Amino acid sequence: MTQQTVGLIGAGRMGLPIVGHLTRAGFAVLVHDIDPAKRAAVEAKGAQWAPSAVELAQRCDYVLICVGYDRDVKELLGSGGALAGARPGTIVAILSTIHPGTVKELAAQLEPRGVLVVDSTVCRGGEAADAGTLLSFVGGSAEVVARLTPVLRAYSADVVHTGPAGTAQVAKAVNNLILWACLVADHEGLALAQRYGVDIEALRRALLMSSSANTALENWGKQTMAWAQDDMAIVAEMADDCGIALPQAGVVREICRTLKARRYRLEEYGK
Repeated sequence: MTQQTVGLIGAGRMGLPIVGHLTRAGFAVLVHDIDPAKRAAVEAKGAQWAPSAVELAQRCDYVLICVGYDRDVKELLGSGGALAGARPGTIVAILSTIHPGTVKELAAQLEPRGVLVVDSTVCRGGEAADAGTLLSFVGGSAEVVARLTPVLRAYSADVVHTGPAGTAQVAKAVNNLILWACLVADHEGLALAQRYGVDIEALRRALLMSSSANTALENWGKQTMAWAQDDMAIVAEMADDCGIALPQAGVVREICRTLKARRYRLEEYGK
């Protein structure tokens, strides 16, 4: 069987561990990042460095996009973008957290050229990326998702087909909305307990055995809030687009804006 080539664009906190899992799974892996200083780390994972996204697109059967924002994805996949010249039949999977409408728009633009765009968002964070135990939501046709799934299985413990292109972004937005709401509730609850002299760490461990258990509480003190505002901005835009009111999400967004710099260190409960 001919070895398949997987390209990855964006060798950051999530992308770089994925590279290692792909090479260990037996794929030929080609990587490009705008920061050439990442080349050594990429090659240490057993992958090849691509000098440009254009070259990467021309050589790969699958391309995973793991960049930061809507605008970055559009630059790659939009009219004249580096990936617009991918070979017909290439599957391009957007791992980045962006607006679902962007995925639908790009998929429609590239379909006539035979380039198959899906969204394949990931959950569970950096530690799961390191361990290869991410949850991948994937949106696209059943046929394309079936072709892509062996690639996703290289770094995902679970793969869930959410529906057509764009729906994986919806699933990720809902995940993020609930995650940040839980984290804010955890902060307020533990702050209240601290003011009443309760041992905070002992209580946290006990709460993980109760009906209030949640992942943010389990990972307390280890998670970053770096993407909280961006995540909640996408949720707000989606809510506006479909005309639904999400009042709690709006409150959570503002609290995240205020508390982001504090990173929820244990010694800052209640301040």
